[in-house]
Amino acid sequence: MTMNVLGQIGWTVAYPGLFYILIVFTSQAFVFLFLPFILYSLYRFVVQITYFPAALRMRRILQTYPWRLLKTVPSGLGKHPNAEDDGMWFEFRNPSNSEEKIPMVFIKHQRSHWWLKRLDGPRTKPHRRAEIEPLWFAGDPRFLAVVAASDRGGEAPKRLHMLYQRPVFDSRRTLETWDANSVDIEQARRAGAQYLDSTSQPRA
Repeated sequence: MTMNVLGQIGWTVAYPGLFYILIVFTSQAFVFLFLPFILYSLYRFVVQITYFPAALRMRRILQTYPWRLLKTVPSGLGKHPNAEDDGMWFEFRNPSNSEEKIPMVFIKHQRSHWWLKRLDGPRTKPHRRAEIEPLWFAGDPRFLAVVAASDRGGEAPKRLHMLYQRPVFDSRRTLETWDANSVDIEQARRAGAQYLDSTSQPRA
């Protein structure tokens, strides 16, 4: 979150700063030299703004769930057979039933390109896959979670990314709670899940 704020400040300063230099200190001959940098700083400014809602949601999840280190978490780049959405995915064990696996799909692809090169796939290089082994995980795969890779020293998470089951933020979808009890549901609600009403029932 701190780095996101610093990035927002940096790109906010960069865009008008470059524009000011172009207008005040340079001639028209340098317009094409500065224009790419100005456009790119404007693009990064907009991207940083759109990242704030996800950053705030991740902060709320991390305030509710502790980090855990998970080893050999299955992942993939194609559609998971038990997921409604297409896309990259991780597969986690159901906290209520260790024999059952729950997929979590990368629904939001913003800042997910880094993960794309490291999830299990036919072209994934072993040294890149090793960068997310073990995987930092905070959350409940039945609802929402934050995943992360280890920093260079392996002692802290980096590259945080939020994963969630679409129904927790989309009232039009039916939520499958995978045998979650009332305590699990209340914890997910504190973490930011929005649609966990009493009509959401575990599957038979």
